[in-house]
Order: sequence, then C-alpha cells, then structure tokens
Amino acid sequence: MPATTLANRAVVRLSGEGAGEFLQGLVTQDVSGPLPVWAGLLTAQGKCLFDFLVWADGDDLLLDCEEEAADDLIKRLSIYRLRRPIKIGRDDRLAVHWSLDRAEGVPDPRLAELGRRWLAPASGPAAGWLEHRLRLGVCEGRAELGDLLWLECNAAELNGVSFTKGCFIGQENTARMNWRQKVNRRLVVVEGDGADRQRIAYPGLGLAVVHARTDAIPDNAIAPAWFKSALA
Repeated sequence: MPATTLANRAVVRLSGEGAGEFLQGLVTQDVSGPLPVWAGLLTAQGKCLFDFLVWADGDDLLLDCEEEAADDLIKRLSIYRLRRPIKIGRDDRLAVHWSLDRAEGVPDPRLAELGRRWLAPASGPAAGWLEHRLRLGVCEGRAELGDLLWLECNAAELNGVSFTKGCFIGQENTARMNWRQKVNRRLVVVEGDGADRQRIAYPGLGLAVVHARTDAIPDNAIAPAWFKSALA
C-alpha cells in the first residue's frame, strides 16, 4: 500500500445516541453540517486544550487528533459526557492518511493547499507532512497551540470556528475578541530561530513556531497569502 499514513495522528470514535449533539455543544466548529471540519476544544477562557478534525461515519463522529494527546482528549470528553449513553474511545482500525498528489479523500478543511486527507486502515508512514504544513504557516497540536487563545491560533482564518453555531466552551471570550477585532497576537512560523518568543523549534527543518504581537511579526516569518490577509 502507498505510504500515506500520518503516524503522529490517532482516531477517536464517539458513538451512541446524541453523540453529535454532545460534541456540538463543546467544540468551536459546527459539526451538524458538512464534515470534516477543523475544531478546537477550549478552556472556559477560550484557550486551546485540543485541536482535531471531525469526520462523520454514519451516526458516529470520528476525531482525527494528535496521537500523543488522544488519551487525554478521551478523558476530557468523558468528563463532559456525564450520564449520556455515548461511547468515547480510540478506533485503532483506522488511521489518518495524507497526500499531495493522490485522488483519495477530501481537501484539508483548514486550507486546500495542505493536500488531501482521509481515514482508512494504516499503511506505510507518509513523509513530508510536517514541513509542508509549516511552510504554509499552519500550526496544530498542543506543543504549538496549547494554552493560547483560539483566535491567536489563526482559527478564524483557517476555518476552525463558527460564530453562528451557538454555544461552545470558551465561546464568550472568543466571540468578544472577534466582535472587537482584538486579536493582538498570532502564531507564526519562522525561518531559523524563534528567539525568546519561540514555542517549539524544528531544527532539522530550520523552522520554528513563535507567538508574536501582530505589530511585531518577525522579519523571518513565513507569511502566505491567508496570513497576510489576516493581518491586513
């Protein structure tokens, strides 16, 4: 089989009556319409705990999430479940796949240039995803996004939030920031060293992720068209 599996991703399945309604009330994107979508699970203050893509599988929902965060995500969702008859757990029969040049799957809902994505049994590990994602200025995962305000993670520009879907955890602060146009800081990928604003470095790629004020974006920042539009 072709080497398209993203080995650092896992699939979490939500099944049972009301699974869709349950997730709809928690996450930043509308999961009642066309899927997949990119969404965040936030703190009450609007800071990112987890990010993931939400897929449909019949009446079930599948979360394409960071592999090392999957168990923590399951625990967090289980807290919110209370006594609802919903099962939440890993689905190890499925893996996340990515390709730039194959016909399978659908365009990544964050940015079509990211390539195509689908869920299927695992094959060989894909190469090139991390650098491709970073050079498009797209951040994901707890090391890059964790504990930052969701809109500072470029969520509005990358289709990670709905301002019309109704309530979600962290909605009040997120909506207020959007209404007042007060996103004063941004996550940005830079060439080379991120200096004192660095969140994580990828020395093998010569790239780093930094959290910077919008009026002090580093000169070595990667600024694709979608990011320039966000700052305009």
